[in-house]
Amino acid sequence: MAAMTFTDPAAAPVSWDGFAAAEPVFADTARRRFQLYKHHVLATLRKDGSPRVTGLEADFRFGELLLGMMPNSRKALDLRRDPRFALQANPGPDADLSDGDVRVSGRAVEITDPAVIARFIEEASPPEPFHLFRAELTEVVRTGLDGDALVIRSWRPGQPLRTVRRTGDDAPAVEAD
Repeated sequence: MAAMTFTDPAAAPVSWDGFAAAEPVFADTARRRFQLYKHHVLATLRKDGSPRVTGLEADFRFGELLLGMMPNSRKALDLRRDPRFALQANPGPDADLSDGDVRVSGRAVEITDPAVIARFIEEASPPEPFHLFRAELTEVVRTGLDGDALVIRSWRPGQPLRTVRRTGDDAPAVEAD
């Protein structure tokens, strides 16, 4: 296997467009997986640091992954206090995960620009009032099956796409090209 060169593991988070520019095929796969269902699962951090998991609609618009929520909802207040989040795509109605399992994590930054909010209202017609956050990505992961192997593809800003294959036996995971 060819040696990989990694940049700073603490590289700055990027927008969805930044991710798509770095890994267009992987970004399209992840976006399509989120667009299969309307509702997904958002993880935020409570004041005491414990996790909170809630439902959420994700929207891909303006080159961003946007997270909208009711005013003063617990998840909005969590993100205002600590912007770290993880978003899990809805796994669907059964256990086969034929489209794989996709999750993203990063920082959620509240959008307060009236022009952007007005444009979002015009295009998306959300129930008002609402909070709107854009996702700054620090990781995107897709887990799927290939025969008997579990294939985990992951991307972080400033690093190449990584693919790891695992089998159900005691063999260690193998990094794939």
